[in-house]
Amino acid sequence: MNSTAVMINLFGAVALLLFGLAQVKDGVSRAFGARLRTGLSTGTRSGPRSFVSGFLATIALQSSTATALMTASFVERDFIKPRMAQIVLLGANVGTAVTAWIVGSGISWLSPVLILIGILFHRSKSSNRQGLGLALLGIGIMLLSLHLMTAATEPLRQSSALLAFIGLLQNAWPVAFALTAAIAFLSSSSLAAVILILSIAASGAIPNDLTVVLVLGANLGGAIPPFIASLGADASARRVTLGNLIVRGAGCLLVLPFAAYLGEYLAMIPTPGHMLPVDVHLAFNIGLSVVAWPLSSLLSTSMARLIPTATKAEFAPKYLDRDELSSPLMALTNATREVLGVGDLIERMLARTSEAFRTNELTPLAEIAQLERRVDMLQQEVKVYLSRLARIGLGEDESRRSIHIIDYAINLEHIGDIIEKGLVPQLTKKISLGLTFSEEGYAELTRLMDLTVDNLRVAQTIFVTRDQGLARQMMEVKVEVRRMEKESSERHLRRLQEGLLESLQTSSLHLDLLRDLKRINAHVISVAHPILDESGLLVESRLRSSA
Repeated sequence: MNSTAVMINLFGAVALLLFGLAQVKDGVSRAFGARLRTGLSTGTRSGPRSFVSGFLATIALQSSTATALMTASFVERDFIKPRMAQIVLLGANVGTAVTAWIVGSGISWLSPVLILIGILFHRSKSSNRQGLGLALLGIGIMLLSLHLMTAATEPLRQSSALLAFIGLLQNAWPVAFALTAAIAFLSSSSLAAVILILSIAASGAIPNDLTVVLVLGANLGGAIPPFIASLGADASARRVTLGNLIVRGAGCLLVLPFAAYLGEYLAMIPTPGHMLPVDVHLAFNIGLSVVAWPLSSLLSTSMARLIPTATKAEFAPKYLDRDELSSPLMALTNATREVLGVGDLIERMLARTSEAFRTNELTPLAEIAQLERRVDMLQQEVKVYLSRLARIGLGEDESRRSIHIIDYAINLEHIGDIIEKGLVPQLTKKISLGLTFSEEGYAELTRLMDLTVDNLRVAQTIFVTRDQGLARQMMEVKVEVRRMEKESSERHLRRLQEGLLESLQTSSLHLDLLRDLKRINAHVISVAHPILDESGLLVESRLRSSA
C-alpha cells in the first residue's frame, strides 16, 4: 500500500474517532444533560465529591474540554467555588485518562453490538432514548475507529520512513512534545491524540521514553482549548481554565526530565506492551491529582491575583448593541443572548435560596435583592431594545420571535419577584425562628426545589433551540409539578392530623413554599407554550394526545 493510501486511511480513522466523540457528547447531553449539570453544580461541596463529579461527568461526556467549560460557567455564576472547580478538573483529567485506557484495552469487538443497539435506541420516540442511542452509537464508532487506526498503521510498521521519523523525534524531544500538543489542540481532545499514539505504538517502533514525551504533549495540548474558549467569559471562568492549563504544564515540566525512567518503570506493569501510552496517560493524571489537590486553594488564590475582576457597569446589558438594530436577525440574536443572561441570574437566585434552605443560614440570601434589581433592569432594557426594533419594521416570523423573547423575559422577571418577595421572607422566617420541617416535609420541598432548577435549565435550552420534543416534555413536567404539590399538601395535612410537632410549627411556611415553587414552575414552563401553539399541539393549554 502506498504512503498516500496509508495517510488517507489513518486520517479517516482519526476523523471517525472525533466524530464518535462528538456523538457521545451530544447523546449524553441530550439524554442526561440537565442531570449532569445538576450533579456537577451540586456535587461540589467537598474535595472528594468535586473530584468524583468531574470524573463521572468526563466519563459520560467523553470530553474533559466539555467538563472544563461547564465547570467554568458554573464558577462564573457562583454555583461552584473556585477551589472546588480546580479539583473538579483534576477529576476530569483522570476521567479522560480512564476512558483512553478502556478504549485501548482491546474491546473493539463490542463495536458492532453497540452500533446496532445505538441505532435501535435512536429510532425511539423518546428524546432520552434517542440521546442514549446516539451515545452508544458514538462509543461503537470510537471502538471501530481504533480498529481502523490499527489496520491503517499496519503497513507503517515496516516503513523505513516511519522509523527514520521516530528516530528524529527520539533525538528532539521538544519537537515530539510540541507535535502531539498540536494534535491534541487541533482536535480539542487529548483522548484522540493518545489513541493515535496508541495505534502507532502498537508497532513497537516507538521507544518507551519517547512514548512518555508524546503522551505528555497530548496532555498539555488538551488543556489549551478550554482556556481559549473561555477568553470571552468573565474573569472567574478564565481563572479556572488557566489554572488547569498551568497545572498540566507544570506537571509536564516536572515529569519530562524523568521520561526515560518513567517509561522503563511503567513498562514493567503486567499489561500488554502496546498499552504503554494509556498507562502513561493514566499514571500521569493520577500523580498530578495527588500533587495538585493539596495546592488547589493556593492555585485559586493565585489565579484571582493573576486575572483580576474587570470593572464594568454593574447592571449594564452586555449584548444589546443599538448599531445592529438595522439587522433584525442580529438584533433578535442579541436580545436572545441577553435574556439567557437573565435566566442565568434567576438560576443563581434559585441556587442561593436552595443553599439557604439546606444550610439554614441567611448569608446566601444577602445577594438576592441585588440580583433581582439586575433582572428588573435587564428585562426592561430588552423590552425597550425590541420596541425600537419593531419601529424599524419586522417580518411576521421576526415579529413573532420578538414577542416570544419579551414574554420569556417578563416571565423571568415574575420569577425574580416571587423569589424576592415570597421565598426569601419565608426562608428568613424559618432560619430566624429556628423552625425545622419534618423529615418527610423537608425531602418533599428539596425535591421540588431541585426540579425547579432543572426545569429552568431545560427552559433555557427550549428558548434557544425551540425544540418541540423538549417543549412537549416541559408540558408533561407541568403535570408532574402539580402532582408533587398536591401530594405534598395532602401529606402535610395528614401529618397535621397526626399532631406531628414540626408540621404544626411550619404549616403555613410549608404550604407557602409549595405555592411559590408551583408559581415559579408555571412561569418557567410557559416557555413551551408558543412553540407548541405554533405547531398545533396545544388545545386550550393542554397537549394533544400523540398519534
